[in-house]
Amino acid sequence: MEMNAEEILRKLPHRYPFLLVDRILEMGEEEITGLKNVTLNEPFFQGHFPGHPVMPGVLIMEALAQTGGVLAFALRETDSHGVVYFMGMDKVRFRRPVRPGDQLILKLKLLRRKGPVFKMKGEAYVGNELAAEGELLATIEP
Repeated sequence: MEMNAEEILRKLPHRYPFLLVDRILEMGEEEITGLKNVTLNEPFFQGHFPGHPVMPGVLIMEALAQTGGVLAFALRETDSHGVVYFMGMDKVRFRRPVRPGDQLILKLKLLRRKGPVFKMKGEAYVGNELAAEGELLATIEP
């Protein structure tokens, strides 16, 4: 199942400049793949770093979390609206810089779920190269 930006906006509460996923490429019952086009006009590049733009690692993790949030909303039993909250990160590692012009492929797998709490393993790739990885914890509140 693919989703474009308009469909993502209906699922997530995030808006520009903080919406960090442009498209959902595929979504299964326990995994999801999203896409973030990294462009030079991103607001964070003004200060990170002038003359040597690099996407902040915490924003790569946020992009993973937002992609995981789309999966979490899809897995809920109810269609009522809610807000997804990022609860924590474990085992986070940054493997390569992400720069303007890169396409960030965001892959998440559900590790476990207990009620409204979801734990997922996330990996962010540029091409076939792993850029970042970690385990993410989130919850959905009505």
